[in-house]
This record gives sequence, structure tokens and C-alpha cells, in this order.
Amino acid sequence: MNDKRELRGWYFYDWANSAFYTTVVTVFLGPYLTEITKAAADAGGFVYPLGIKVAAGSFFPYMVSLSVALQVFVLPVLGAVADYSHIKKQMLAFFAYLGAFTTMGLYFVQGNRYILGGVLFLVANLSFGASIVIYNSFLNDIASEDKRDEVSSKGFALGYAGGGLLLALNLWLFARAESFGLSTGQAVRISLVSAGAWWAIFTLIPMVWLKSRQALKSLPDNKNYLTIGFSQLGHTLKGLPRFPHTLLFLLGFLLYNDGIQTVIAVASQFGQEELHLDISTLTTVVLMIQFIAFFGANIFNYIAKAVGAKRAIIISIAIWTATLLYAYAYLQTKRDFFVMGAIIGIVLGGSQALSRSLFSLMIPKGQEAEFFSLYEVSDKGTSWIGPLLFGLTFQLTGSYRLAILSLAILFILGLLLLTLVNARKAILAAGNELPAKV
Repeated sequence: MNDKRELRGWYFYDWANSAFYTTVVTVFLGPYLTEITKAAADAGGFVYPLGIKVAAGSFFPYMVSLSVALQVFVLPVLGAVADYSHIKKQMLAFFAYLGAFTTMGLYFVQGNRYILGGVLFLVANLSFGASIVIYNSFLNDIASEDKRDEVSSKGFALGYAGGGLLLALNLWLFARAESFGLSTGQAVRISLVSAGAWWAIFTLIPMVWLKSRQALKSLPDNKNYLTIGFSQLGHTLKGLPRFPHTLLFLLGFLLYNDGIQTVIAVASQFGQEELHLDISTLTTVVLMIQFIAFFGANIFNYIAKAVGAKRAIIISIAIWTATLLYAYAYLQTKRDFFVMGAIIGIVLGGSQALSRSLFSLMIPKGQEAEFFSLYEVSDKGTSWIGPLLFGLTFQLTGSYRLAILSLAILFILGLLLLTLVNARKAILAAGNELPAKV
């Protein structure tokens, strides 16, 4: 526990994988794959993967949804398998490099190869989610209870810095593509390859510095890893009511984190449609959020040391809610949008890092990967609530301001559930030691 070299190795996987999420998912692949799909579409603007009629503009969102649906079914089983095996480190390596190499394969997506792009992204995103589940489960192995907030915060901070740095380099390349003799398509493909290469290269550090550990649970004689994965998942789901405060926290996280993910997803759309900001301003704000989140994660670590992780998360959710009220009532200018981005950056890293560390304390020993698979499903698998709420509100009112304000419902409901969580009871029920501050 608390070995500095091993902790640094763990931090660097956040640095490694964040490049995929920022460069590929957040910025480049959606618009690029949509253009490739349009090039393959018929006169009506439709493509027909597996004979299914799909609008070209909907292909990438459908692939995102499909990858999320697969995560909902696959990740909990993988989590159960990881808890029964002593090859958790090898599983992390497998999914990290599967994701990294399929991401690099996106370089070959050009012309009308939209199906190749969809399949490669599907595998990469599923591998990304699987690796994160196993990565998160290492937190309980490497950090004692009183160090979890600090370690989780440093991991998130380094992740935001790494993802932001590569994105800045790729946006610089994209903006100057012509001066390098590149088309915009070539610049995008190079950026996609760079994300996979970054992921692969920096994963070497945790592979060298993380230690393998013997599983706390042994495989029954009549089971193999696949069957134990399904049976243990069923056992855990049935047993969740035995940990009512852990379950309550998971539900609260489901709601307020859905709000966080949606604000990140729609902020650029809000700036473009409501404030008529240009693309250079929007990408600048995205980069600014990444780097401010590095400091935000560390700031909230100190807040958690002073008042406890649960209270620090409550403070962050209150700031998120106030930010939406600010966007609804006062946001008018480019300067105001930068102010909103700065506030988001401060609370983004803190709310996510402390949620992870607090949840890690509520997990029974030997079931870390399994419970973190449920946590990851709550992170990625339920991010449809906010977008649906935002879209319906805009459709009914025609107002982006009311649409952004509607997301406050998720933060308020999540905050209410979080206030009902007795963190001390949850930690003790899981059989873990209480940190100095909860």
C-alpha cells in the first residue's frame, strides 16, 4: 500500500487513456466519420449497414449508443472475472492495447469506409471502458483508506493534463494542415493515430510499475472464469440491498454524473447556437477546461481533507447547479462563456475524482472490479437521461437557455440522494476502515 513508484505507475494510465477520450471521442471522430458516412450514402442520405436503413448523420451516434449498450452487459462480467483472477494487470494490458491498436487503425478510415470506422470505434470504446473498470479496481490495492482521495485526485489531474496536451498538439496540427502539405482529412487521421500511439506508449509505465496480486477469492472447482463471471454478477446484484448506502450513492452518482456528462457534451452546442460563438472560441474553451480541471482535481483534494469527501462532492454539485443558473440568467458574451468554462474546469476534476475515491471505500474486499463495473456503467451507460432532457426541453420550448437549465434537475436529485447517504455506515458495512474525514 502507498508505494510511491506504484502510485505513479497507476496515475500514468489516466495520462495514457485520456488521449482517446479527448482527441477521438470528444473532438475529431464524430465529425470525420459522419463525413465518411455521407460519402457512402445514397441520394436520400442513407447508408445500409447489415441491410439496416440509417441516416448518415445518425451513424456515429448509433455506434456510440451500441458501444455503451455492450458495456452495460460486458463490463460487469469482466469485473467479476477480474476479482477471481490474479491476472488483473494482464487484463488491463490486453484491453488497453486492444483499444490503442484499434484506435490507430482508424487511420485507414477514408473514402467510403464508414463500416470499418464504426467497427474500429466500437471495439476501441468497449476496450476503453473495460480497461477503466480494471484500472479503477487497482485503487483499493495500492492506496490505503486515508490516501484514496489524494490518489484518485492525482490520477484525474494527470489524465486531464495528458488529454489536454495531446489535444492541443492535434488542434495545432489541424489548424496548420495546409502549411504541412496535408488535407484536413489527413490531419484528422494523423490525430486519431496519435491518440492510439499515446495510449499504447504511456501504458508501458503502469505495466512496469504496477504489481500483480493474488486474488482474494479462489475459483470454485466446478466453475471457469466465464461462468463465475455471470454467476457472481447475479449474486452481487441480489446482494446489493445488503449495502443500502452504497446503492444509494450509486443512484445519486448516476444522476449527478449524468448531468456532468451532458453539460460537457452540450456546452459547445449552447455556445454556438445561443451565443453564436465561432469554432475557434469553442475549441479554446474545451482546452481551457482540460487544463483547469488539472488544478480543480487537486484543489478539491484539499477541500476533502478539510471537510471530508462527501461534503466536498456536495459543494461541487452545488457549484454545478449554480453554474447552470448562471448560464440561464446571465450568460451573454464570449467573456461570460469563458467564465463558465473556468468554473466547470474547477469542479469537473474534483467531483469525478472524489466520487471515485469515496465509492472505493464502500466496496467489499475482493469485489473491487465487480463493483467498479457497476460504477462505470453508471458513468457511461446511463448518459442518455441528460441529453434526452435537454433535447425534449428545447423541442418543447425552443429555448437553449431553458434546455441548459433543465439539467439542474439531475444535479438537484443527485444531491438529495447524496445527502441521504451515510458514508460511515457504508464504509463499515463493506468491512473497510474509516478515513480521518469522510
